[in-house]
Amino acid sequence: MPSRAFDKSKLPSRHVTQGPERAPHRSYYYAMGLEEKDIDSPFVGVVSCWNEAAPCNIALMRQAQAVKAGVREADGTPREFCTITVTDGIAMGHEGMKSSLVSREVIADSVELTMRGHCYDAMVGLAGCDKSLPAIMMAMLRLNVPAIFLYGGTIMPGRFQNKDVTVIDVFEAVGKYASKNIDAKHLRELETVACPGAGACGGQFTANTMACVAEALGIALPASSGPPAVYESRDEYCRAAGREIMKLVESNLRPRDIVTRKALENAAVVVASTGGSTNAALHLPAVAHEAGIEFDLFEVAEIFRRTPYLADLKPGGRFVARDMFVAGGVPMLMRTLLDNGYLHGDCITVTGKTIAENLEGIVFDSDQEVMRPADKPIAPTGGVVGLRGSLAPDGAIVKVAGLKKLQFKGAARVFEREEDAFAAVQAGKVAEGSVVVIRYEGPRGGPGMREMLATTSLIYGLGLGEKVALITDGRFSGATRGFCVGHVGPEAAAGGPIAYLRDGDIIEIDAEKGTIDMFLDDAEIERRKAGIAAPAPAFTSGCLWKYAQTVGAARYGAVTHPGGAREAKCYADI
Repeated sequence: MPSRAFDKSKLPSRHVTQGPERAPHRSYYYAMGLEEKDIDSPFVGVVSCWNEAAPCNIALMRQAQAVKAGVREADGTPREFCTITVTDGIAMGHEGMKSSLVSREVIADSVELTMRGHCYDAMVGLAGCDKSLPAIMMAMLRLNVPAIFLYGGTIMPGRFQNKDVTVIDVFEAVGKYASKNIDAKHLRELETVACPGAGACGGQFTANTMACVAEALGIALPASSGPPAVYESRDEYCRAAGREIMKLVESNLRPRDIVTRKALENAAVVVASTGGSTNAALHLPAVAHEAGIEFDLFEVAEIFRRTPYLADLKPGGRFVARDMFVAGGVPMLMRTLLDNGYLHGDCITVTGKTIAENLEGIVFDSDQEVMRPADKPIAPTGGVVGLRGSLAPDGAIVKVAGLKKLQFKGAARVFEREEDAFAAVQAGKVAEGSVVVIRYEGPRGGPGMREMLATTSLIYGLGLGEKVALITDGRFSGATRGFCVGHVGPEAAAGGPIAYLRDGDIIEIDAEKGTIDMFLDDAEIERRKAGIAAPAPAFTSGCLWKYAQTVGAARYGAVTHPGGAREAKCYADI
């Protein structure tokens, strides 16, 4: 028997470990080196998104071993398994990016199936790259067994010409090379030093944004999102998570007890205050959906609108994620937000304490430069803004952190896919003052809602920066900067107004008022509707086809199943 007694009579693992009829099942566990005391202990699924696709994920296997050690120390039995990831930096700029958002669903589904199939009692999930973070969170909420989230950690900044650099500098250097502002030697030297080792992209891009979200939601240990992947202190957080998960099994504190509407509001506040990725406006509704909570783009955007922008982080600011960690990390940011009335301090967390209790003893350091106090912000409005208007009745999103001007009006230059827009920009065929429109790249139309980092970085690298706007029913990377509007809904494939646009149509965007409009009268719209011929589906079989048949609107998180509100039986209660 384990040294600490756990009652397995109501835990899922009783189905594979208890009673004479489970002797065949137990024989498999003996084959893997377990002893009777291990089999009689709670089973903790330790899932990581380890792979060799990109630096984001290569430290996760090491960290998983630390989690397992912590579980054993607290009298649990860890069962390690891996799932996939699709890494955006590698998938970017070609058809591989169609797989990225789809992978979020596949990861969540694969974790669910592994946990269900083997009747694990709890889980600790480790993720390192953009879509794997929300995917692991979604699986936690879907299963609703005691669970803790762990971020694999940010990459250290690269160093080039006496400045900190990240992968976004390389993407933008492609545009500088195309415009002959740098030579091949410069580009080569930059690409070899921009990413110096393990960890996710270094700015407040999607991975670091969602890591901050995990702490704000209360499903990660306080301060655990901060240490870079290569720091040994990250392994101690992993070991601590292994010990803490056993306390959650004992107390039966579950993810849906933690991720409430108020917790989701806290997460949106942290995203906005850090100038985080627009992708959070897609992932937060999807996480809420798993908990049976409706929390759509407009609710997220309203919180963004009233939240001050505090953290001076790349791509719009000066610092990288490592700098925020050194300056005090997410707890210090949350301290000033709580003190100024922007957070719900009574939300429970995986520590068993509330947000306010976790932040006791944290003092805001006014000497550091990375984060401002909430009463003296960089800007009074959050770094991400929701938009709505005749071009996007179901909403759109724009990252305004670092923008000098919040209004743009220009003539449309319409493209049916990203590759055509990239080629036109590269060839100098997009004039200053244009609004580049890339459509049929939404969740269903893409399928997969591609990110447009290659094109937006090219625009910046060519010196067009805020001289050109870009709108799409697809997405943007957290690394994107400039006047870029994504998630336009309804998407073109669903017959949204973006499908009616033609070259030369005037589009007006006002990120201060939160509007995005096209200047077409109803009669003209009806004429154009009749003449629209959507492109033929590019995929008629396989995973991308299957995704296109089930995916919903970006406004609600681009989800593929009915969610917690329609659930008849929760896995945790089998």
